[in-house]
Amino acid sequence: MRVDLFDFDLPPERIALRPVRPRDSARMLVVQGQGPFRDCVVRDLPGLLAPGDVLVFNDTRVIPAQLEGRRGEARIGATLHKRMDLRRWQAFIRNAKRLKPCDRVEFGADVTAIAEQRHEDGSFTLMFEGDEPVEVLLERAGRMPLPPYIASKRELDDDDKADYQTVFARKDGAVAAPTGSLHFTPELLEALDKAGVIRKTLTLHVGAGTFLPVKADDTTEHAMHAEWGRIDAETAAALNAARAAGGRIIAAGTTALRLLESAADEAGVIHPFEGDTAIFITPGYKFRAVDGLMTNFHLPKSTLFMLVSALMGLETMQTAYAHAIASEYRFYSYGDSSLLLP
Repeated sequence: MRVDLFDFDLPPERIALRPVRPRDSARMLVVQGQGPFRDCVVRDLPGLLAPGDVLVFNDTRVIPAQLEGRRGEARIGATLHKRMDLRRWQAFIRNAKRLKPCDRVEFGADVTAIAEQRHEDGSFTLMFEGDEPVEVLLERAGRMPLPPYIASKRELDDDDKADYQTVFARKDGAVAAPTGSLHFTPELLEALDKAGVIRKTLTLHVGAGTFLPVKADDTTEHAMHAEWGRIDAETAAALNAARAAGGRIIAAGTTALRLLESAADEAGVIHPFEGDTAIFITPGYKFRAVDGLMTNFHLPKSTLFMLVSALMGLETMQTAYAHAIASEYRFYSYGDSSLLLP
């Protein structure tokens, strides 16, 4: 499909630079089948789901994946993208023309890395030197990787260290938050439990590729960056059992949805999964694992807007986004939510 079909005009003032407080007071647009849109708030969610439905969350934790350093006199910026082994990360590089294989980059705080290999997309493999775990080095020298549409408008501050993590964050490895889950609070989770909604978690370490624009003119020409994920056997069995009992599988965020779909077979059975996924979902895709999605509002011409258009239909999502813009919903990572039920 033509990428320009997924374009729309978004006024800059609709981009949220801070989350609302409390998190579950964010607005939520409910799009269900061909019915009328409903303007709700996130804390209405228990009444919008049925007992036996399953919400699936991503328990990845965002690491301080942005680094500023020098190679000699040249300033080098690095955004870690994907872990390759205990000491190596693939990273997108700012000022990459000043970096070549075997160069050492000094990131300050006694943190250095060797640029081992340049990849076809311009990224590099960085091998962090020393004996300390890379996580320790990043805590010392790195910064939280706020999305570019926020970082370009204001400085990172201490609030972001908490605001850009979900209440489910447990497993270090993401360089972007699974923002569909940012709205959840302990109070909302308690209300969901009382309503009989089941909660399960998986892990997908979100990469910085989630923010990259689609530069191709046609969706068939775009290559997704791979991300590592895991669904354990117990979780897979529980999801299959819930669905067999008539419950719906609702992904809390596109990252959870992409991993669930990667783990499902043609019959819709979810299998244990551990490894990379580069699944790219566009209109025409047949969904196998999920019955709905809770997600924020996404960028024009982004792979995520293509995903929600695949789930609900392009025309439906174009109309829904037009309604959200006219109704002054807040967009992107710190913005409002939507509940999509095809």
